[in-house]
Formats: sequence, C-alpha cells, structure tokens
Amino acid sequence: MPKIESPPPVTHPRSRRMSSRGLAVGSVLLLAILVSLPWWGTPDQMRTLVEFIYFLALAQMWNMLAGYGGMVSFGQQAWIGLGGYTLIVLADDLHVNMFLAVVVGGVVAALVALPTAALAFRLRGGYFAVGTWVIAEVFRLLVASSTEWLKGGLGRSLTAAGLIARPLREQYTYWLAIVIGAGAIALVYTLMRSRVGLGLTAIRDSEAAAMSVGVKITRIKLLVFMMAAFGTGVVGGLIYLNALRITPQASFNIQWSAFMAFIVVIGGLGTIEGPIIGAMLFFVLRHYLSSFGPWSLILLGSIAVIMMLVAPDGLWGVLHRRFGFELFAVRRRLPAALAHGQSAVAEGQPVLSDPAVPETKP
Repeated sequence: MPKIESPPPVTHPRSRRMSSRGLAVGSVLLLAILVSLPWWGTPDQMRTLVEFIYFLALAQMWNMLAGYGGMVSFGQQAWIGLGGYTLIVLADDLHVNMFLAVVVGGVVAALVALPTAALAFRLRGGYFAVGTWVIAEVFRLLVASSTEWLKGGLGRSLTAAGLIARPLREQYTYWLAIVIGAGAIALVYTLMRSRVGLGLTAIRDSEAAAMSVGVKITRIKLLVFMMAAFGTGVVGGLIYLNALRITPQASFNIQWSAFMAFIVVIGGLGTIEGPIIGAMLFFVLRHYLSSFGPWSLILLGSIAVIMMLVAPDGLWGVLHRRFGFELFAVRRRLPAALAHGQSAVAEGQPVLSDPAVPETKP
C-alpha cells in the first residue's frame, strides 16, 4: 500500500485542546440547531444539508481507512453501490421499512467486505489501491448484468418512497442524515482514542515495528476495513434514499472515491477536523465549478495537487500550526520530560535529570 506519512509532531508553544466537556456541550448545541431545522428552514436547505452530510461522512470513512490506517482505497464506491441497491431491494421487493433498510445496507456492505479483504490484503503498495478499484468494477458489472432483477444499466427507482408524503419523507431523511453524519464522526473519534486506534496508527507508520511490539496487524486492519465498508454502505443507502433512483454507472462510479480523497487531502489527512473543513470547501468549489462541465474535475484535481505541494498537512494543518488548537483531541503526546529528552538526544545534547526528582543509588 502507498506510504502514508504520519502527521508531524505538535510543537506549537500555545497548543491547546478543547476539553471533553466543551466538545460535548458544543456538539449538543449544534445538533439541537440542526435537528430543529425542519421547523424554521426550507426543504431546499434540508436537501442541501443532506448532501453535505453524506459527503462529510464518506470523507470520514475514507480518512479512517487511508489517513489513520494507511490503506489507500479507490474502491469505496463498491460499498456505496451495495448500500444503495440493498435499500432498493429491501424496501421495494421485501417491503422492509426504507429507513431501516439504509442501516441494513451498511451491514450487507460490511459482510461483503470480509471476503473482499481476504483478496485485497494480499496486495501491497499501489496494487492495493488499483485492486480495490478493480473489485468495485467487478461489483458494478455483476449488478449491470442483472437485467431481470436489478434492471441492469437502466437502474431502479425507489417506489416505496411514494407510500410516504414527500414533506414527511424529506424530514425523516434529513434527521437520518444527521444521525449518520454525527455517527461517522463519533465512530472515528471513539476508534482513535482506543487501543485499536493506537495500533492502527502504528501499523500505518510501520507494520514491522507494530508487529514487533505485539500489534495484531491483520485483525485490526480487517476490523477497520469492515467498519469503513459499513459506514460507506450506510451513506450509500442515504444517498439513494435522497435521490430515489439508482443505476450501476452512478452508484459504482470511481468519482465517489476521488471526491473522498479530494476532501480529505484538502482538509487534512489523518485528522477528524480535516474532512469537516475539506467537505465545506469541496461543497463550495463544486457549486462554483459546476458550470465548467468536465473541466470541473480537472480543476478540482489541480487544486488538490497545489494543496499537497503548498500545504501537505491540509487546511487544518495550516490552522493548527497558526493557532495551536485541536477540536478533537486524539493524538497521543509524550510527557514533557520524555519529549525534552528525545529532542535533546536528537540534537546531540546531554540529557539532564529532573532536579525535582532525587537520584537513587542502586
């Protein structure tokens, strides 16, 4: 797999973190405002926010996989397609509640990801990225060839949506999007504050070193791969619950993975805040560049390349170096004395013992 550089150590003298209580209070206030939107906003605003939220959630899942785990995948559109088609089949053919079917689509994607990982994990370097894209193409061809059941290239419409009044359906879809968006951020935050998250970043930095200290490499990579597939599959169901129609060409399109990578690279790889900022910028750029047609993708790619050259850490990296502030504190920091000792050794200076701690003789 391509080498993913770990984020640089935090050395800002004014570096500070938001407390857990402050983060919780701010999150509750923001969620309360968002949840109340249907009573004071417009349907267009709800639809716009649903679209923004699913791009944000997709970016968080890709960032968890590539930014924190070093597994650069360009086949995440496979889970979007599976989640979308699971929604259609369950809601229309099996008469399952379509909002519940969105979640089941994520479960189906995670289950399919298990045998997929057995094949993909045999690949290394750029072969992993290309291999995941090829696997997604196989899924697309399988769905497109099912002309009797899934209607092949013609696609299918979500007819079950007609059973609910449009205002009520849009309201439920919007609230479901809020749950999915908040859940995606909470999932990454919880994971990266756990021992599994610590092992994941160790694997990203060096698999050999991680193995030498007892990290269960295959188990952790498989767990994160399936978690990313589940989250992406749920978002796929949300996308086509909002769009009401799905085709293999649209749902299994590699542009989904390209958009995820763009958002994460622009915002900041290996951070939770990065995809949030990147999704905002992407949404604005996509709106203003849409008039350029096919050239819009070229312009987005050019912006991403320039950003990687000028600010490899993304926009959040620039802001963090300037103001020394972290919203989601998931990075581990060495104790001050140990960090000072390591920097002194690196500079070839003698390490002095702490005068406040008396030396003991053997």
